[in-house]
Amino acid sequence: MYESIGRSPVEWAGKTAPEVVETAERDGSVLVVPVASLEQHGPHMPTITDTLLSTAVAQAGAEAAAEDDVPVLMTPPVWTGQSRHHLPFGGTASLDVRTLLSVLEQVADTTLDNGFDALLFINGHGGNTNTLGTAVQEVGEAQDAEVLGLTYFNVAPDLVASVRESDIGGISHAGEMETSMMLHLRPDLVREDRVEATPNEKPYEGESEDLMDSGYLSAGRPFSAYTESGALGRPELATAEKGEAFFEGFRDGFADLLREVHAAHARGRVRD
Repeated sequence: MYESIGRSPVEWAGKTAPEVVETAERDGSVLVVPVASLEQHGPHMPTITDTLLSTAVAQAGAEAAAEDDVPVLMTPPVWTGQSRHHLPFGGTASLDVRTLLSVLEQVADTTLDNGFDALLFINGHGGNTNTLGTAVQEVGEAQDAEVLGLTYFNVAPDLVASVRESDIGGISHAGEMETSMMLHLRPDLVREDRVEATPNEKPYEGESEDLMDSGYLSAGRPFSAYTESGALGRPELATAEKGEAFFEGFRDGFADLLREVHAAHARGRVRD
């Protein structure tokens, strides 16, 4: 990992302090902060899945936007989030709600001091969604900069529908979509001989069919109530070709969003 950090021209980590400030002070500057998790993804997927995928989409999208002269930097990811519902399976690190909210607020407050016009949290873990929304609201009310947040797989909903083969519930957790993307980006981390998942074709009693496809688990029960293996969905339908289509669609959608945010703020600023 140490050999790759800072190689991308959009990585904050590879810049000197004056270079960070120089980018931040350009009109329409955007800071990207990936937020995800370190949690179990069944017997066939690595625990870094959510962080790897969201960071890959963020970096590729930021690089594409930077080619169009968007002043954008991306911080290293917040690599652990709200994952207590995965703890029964092991292999999971988690923050509680208040700690995650505090981390996001403090990261945003201190990085925005450099002068960025906008900050965009890009989330990779459904369990973070509600807390991320609160952080966006709290920081946004306290800062002059625009503060935004989204989960990467919501950036191109029509794409997901066009690529997937599974029905509702099939992409879920370590399902068709995530497994496909990992087969495209890091096939060396996928244990294809260990694929084992609950199909999620029928909803848990009292829950809707699209519980997991909605992007977050809003029930107060452990994930083991849904699956014995820790994976949920249809990973057996995953292919590297689908993963490439998912990844490129999310990358392009995120790049377009960065261009829009930049354009909205690139009309001159008044500084104190």
